[in-house]
Amino acid sequence: MKNILVIRNDKLGDFMLAWPAFAMLKQSDPTLKLTALVPAYTAPLAEICPYLDNVIIDAGKHGTSAEKDRTLQAIKNAGFEGAINFFSNSYNALLVWKAGIPYRLAPATKIIQFLYTHRLTQRRSKSAKPEFEYNLDLARAFLRKHNLNVCEPKPPYLVLEEQAVNKQKILLSQQLNLELDKKWVFVHAGTGGSANNLSLKQYADLILEILAKFNCEIILTAGPNESEKAHELAKLVGESAVKIYDKNQGLVDFTHSLACADLFIAGSTGPLHLAAALNCSTIGFFPSKRSATPLRWQPINATHRHLAFCPPQDKHLNDDLTVIDIKQVLIQAIPFIEKQWGNI
Repeated sequence: MKNILVIRNDKLGDFMLAWPAFAMLKQSDPTLKLTALVPAYTAPLAEICPYLDNVIIDAGKHGTSAEKDRTLQAIKNAGFEGAINFFSNSYNALLVWKAGIPYRLAPATKIIQFLYTHRLTQRRSKSAKPEFEYNLDLARAFLRKHNLNVCEPKPPYLVLEEQAVNKQKILLSQQLNLELDKKWVFVHAGTGGSANNLSLKQYADLILEILAKFNCEIILTAGPNESEKAHELAKLVGESAVKIYDKNQGLVDFTHSLACADLFIAGSTGPLHLAAALNCSTIGFFPSKRSATPLRWQPINATHRHLAFCPPQDKHLNDDLTVIDIKQVLIQAIPFIEKQWGNI
């Protein structure tokens, strides 16, 4: 069995958390041909993923009947021998079943699991370990089922060409008037609608303390429809103290910019997980409710490169990041940054 469809067709952060599993599959058996089913907006990243051979753009459950038919036909035409549904819902289960893929592996959750030929009990709702580990467990199950040795992958999961990154850094320095000899700290205050985040006041307090401690550049990043928030944050900090990076040429271009960062700070968002795939140092802010804890959504950079914060374990506050005390954050964040930057 060599021709495999891998499905992680939800949000950007979820897709990035499947990269270790893609790496495990490809590194364990380089002859595997892996095709990812992804939505159009993450397709550019799938195309530069070093572990994927092909990409099929998914119409999604909200697509028209004609668009869904085209997705199904593309899957049928590819002649897949197996499918691994890292993300399982009724739409994805029906899709691989209708396509007639002989081997269909997915988590043993939800009543729709009967459409799969193979299932792995995971209990993801308990959030006992990181999401990327649940994805790795599925990859291991596939490899062991087919008597293949399991290769345990390590970060970074995305390495860009050094020349391309250097070129991007020069372009950014010119575009945003950044000093090349300073450390660059990217701060993403947006949420992308995926999770709660700190207030702008909290981010401003954090940025001001970092600027007081370190001679660095602060770059405020913003996704679609988040530019206004970045400008509001800039006013709180002092517009002369920060730069706003809210225009890029798409996800791949943005990824090259993240590769220039010496530190990335954000809530539990897609950009945080994208930066982590590059093994960038990250500081993340997460809810403490069970489905969204720092453990469950731990990024895929090396463990020593990530620092996480969340609200107290209180059912009335666990989804409210505004109760996080920035003064307490700084007690850990400053030494963390010093260690990442070699105590400069």
